[in-house]
Amino acid sequence: MVILVLLGLLLLFVIVVIAKAIRVVPQAYAGVVERFGKYKETLPAGLNFVVPFIDKVHYMIDLREQVVSFPPQGAITEDNLTVDIDTVIFFQVTDPIAATYEISNYIQAIEQLTMTTLRNVVGGMDLEQTLTSRETINSGLSAVLDETTGRWGIKVKRVEIKGIEPPPSIKDAMEKQMRADRDKRAFILTAEGQRQSAILTAEGNKQAAILNAEGDREAVILAAQAERESAILRAQGEGQAIQTVFQAIHDGRPDQSLLAYQYLQMMPKIAEGDANKLWVIPSEITKALEGLGSSIHEIAGIPKHTSGPAKRVEMGPTEPTISFESGDREQSAAGEAARQAIAEAQSAAGPGTGTTTPSEAPTAE
Repeated sequence: MVILVLLGLLLLFVIVVIAKAIRVVPQAYAGVVERFGKYKETLPAGLNFVVPFIDKVHYMIDLREQVVSFPPQGAITEDNLTVDIDTVIFFQVTDPIAATYEISNYIQAIEQLTMTTLRNVVGGMDLEQTLTSRETINSGLSAVLDETTGRWGIKVKRVEIKGIEPPPSIKDAMEKQMRADRDKRAFILTAEGQRQSAILTAEGNKQAAILNAEGDREAVILAAQAERESAILRAQGEGQAIQTVFQAIHDGRPDQSLLAYQYLQMMPKIAEGDANKLWVIPSEITKALEGLGSSIHEIAGIPKHTSGPAKRVEMGPTEPTISFESGDREQSAAGEAARQAIAEAQSAAGPGTGTTTPSEAPTAE
């Protein structure tokens, strides 16, 4: 029975020894081993064996990059204003031995170092520079912390400023100033917009007036040109008409019979009108016609009979072209028309009167 108890105790001792000898270090960690209170070695990640009851894994150091956020820290600017600044530190343990034996609490040391460095950096700036120079503050903190924490086996990767809070009174004054600046810019932009609008409106009115004046001038010029061309064409038409009539008169060589015929053609027009109720044709119409022909012959020098070939007077080129085959043929046609007109006049003067020709009519005394 005693032997069995001794064997059981021996087995238990062996199990405890084996458990003490085996140490498992997680990934990204390092185990600091001490033997009788003195540093012996650093255990890497994985399965490790130590001397039981002699060696002891005293510290497990995290080798990953760590993030520490510190509470707001008060700092006084160059113009004696207090601001609260929140900071975030990114660091990594590069030497587990130095991080274990060079500093008792490296996180607290980094916090205090950050606070003092931050006050030193902000103390050389005024409030406006502090609010607008975060990158400068970050660079200054990173340089000082990296230099100081290097002997602690710590590498400061990055320092960030989360927020800078000025005093409430300063914040209210800044808000009023910002509001005034915004109102000022709004008024300036409104005034510039109104000025640009007035300038553009004036330019538009100017261009419109210029275009209207040019349009009126062109219209007046075109109207004057149209009136001039119309007058020229009208004068040319009247000239050509007069020339045509003049040429026709000279080509026809009128005699006394033609003038009598023209006189008889105008008699119905004399009778036209509402006031002419009665128009009497005298029986001596032929004598009147012969007397009229004689008087016209004596006054205008128009012969009773024309002889010889027709002689055309050239008056220049005209649009209407009148051609005559023979002057004698026109003269005989005009005489025949005059005789017919005299006969119609006599028949209208008296129904019982016979028709006489101009050759049979008595001559004027």
